[in-house]
Amino acid sequence: MSKTISILGSTGSIGRQTLDVAEQLGLQVAAITAHASVERMEEQARKFRPALAVLTDEAAARDLAVRLQDTDTRVLGGFDALEEAATVPEADTVVTAVVGMVGLKPTLAAIQEKKRIALANKETLVCAGQLVMDAADAAGAEIVPVDSEHSAIFQCLQGCRDRREIKRMILTCSGGPFYGMTREEAGKMTRADALKHPNWTMGPKITVDCATLMNKGLEVIEAMRLYRLPLSQVSVVIHRQSIVHSLVEYRDGAVLAQLGTPDMRLPIRYAMTYPNRGVNPAEPLDLLTCPPLTFAQPDREVFPCLRLAEEAAQEGGTACAVLNAANEEAVGLFLAGKIGFYDIPALVAKARAQVKTIHDPSLEEILAADSAARRVVLET
Repeated sequence: MSKTISILGSTGSIGRQTLDVAEQLGLQVAAITAHASVERMEEQARKFRPALAVLTDEAAARDLAVRLQDTDTRVLGGFDALEEAATVPEADTVVTAVVGMVGLKPTLAAIQEKKRIALANKETLVCAGQLVMDAADAAGAEIVPVDSEHSAIFQCLQGCRDRREIKRMILTCSGGPFYGMTREEAGKMTRADALKHPNWTMGPKITVDCATLMNKGLEVIEAMRLYRLPLSQVSVVIHRQSIVHSLVEYRDGAVLAQLGTPDMRLPIRYAMTYPNRGVNPAEPLDLLTCPPLTFAQPDREVFPCLRLAEEAAQEGGTACAVLNAANEEAVGLFLAGKIGFYDIPALVAKARAQVKTIHDPSLEEILAADSAARRVVLET
């Protein structure tokens, strides 16, 4: 069980909920990081008294340093400081809750220090899964997933002694706010429409990814890397109620599922307390009052991002880094009101076509592919 944690991305949705869980469990907080949220960081620093606070925006970091000069919290600025936050000696667990590729280097740094990685930054495994998992194996570092779907699978695998017994993993997907629409209807949807997720409260980027189903595609790649399985053993079903968080089917026909309310504090708590389970003050799932549970196939024509992600997963190498980078930039343009809903998959497909895939890439080649994909989108 964790005793002291560092949180990369403490002001985001996952980061704030992690601090709630840490307070409930009585965990110490050694370091917190964010991009430029000065006021919220000051509030968190004064409440949890970390040894280190990092803002990657250096001007914001200077402002925070002035605000916290009456405390013992040291303030650093810049992206390189994320690695220092990830490796502070006091922390035994690092929660990686930043969005995007910025989480990769600090995660690798924490792995080298044999920290437990409570992984909520899916891009780390999507873009460099083989490198990350090999590094964790070599260092003896634990990776415990925080995403609700991967936490569910992680829990369903606790009694599995031989991974050859797994027939397939089934990731559930709410379907997002545009489920059931035709392609014509979805194409008319705006930024405001895409941000109305039916079940979860999350940041804008991941919420748009849920609307396009790219989030589920990224989770397919993440599951393949985390559990070292081929695409043929990872599937997706639409489950509108977000009660069944994912399932594992075994070769003898048994199917194990993890159920719970749609509350991210549940997988966060398990990542903190694993292999034990802590007391949860929240209301548990009531099977007598929850809605009927339904399942359906995803529509890859209306939601082509899922298909694009599966194609990148099948190809492997830097294809997944290109997919992720192009999607990040395209979603940013969509959130800024500069492109339409279906321009997102179109730009991702264009980047995939123009950036050559390198198999068995080095970290430098992954980062280069990431940069190349971003250029394709931004220069379009």
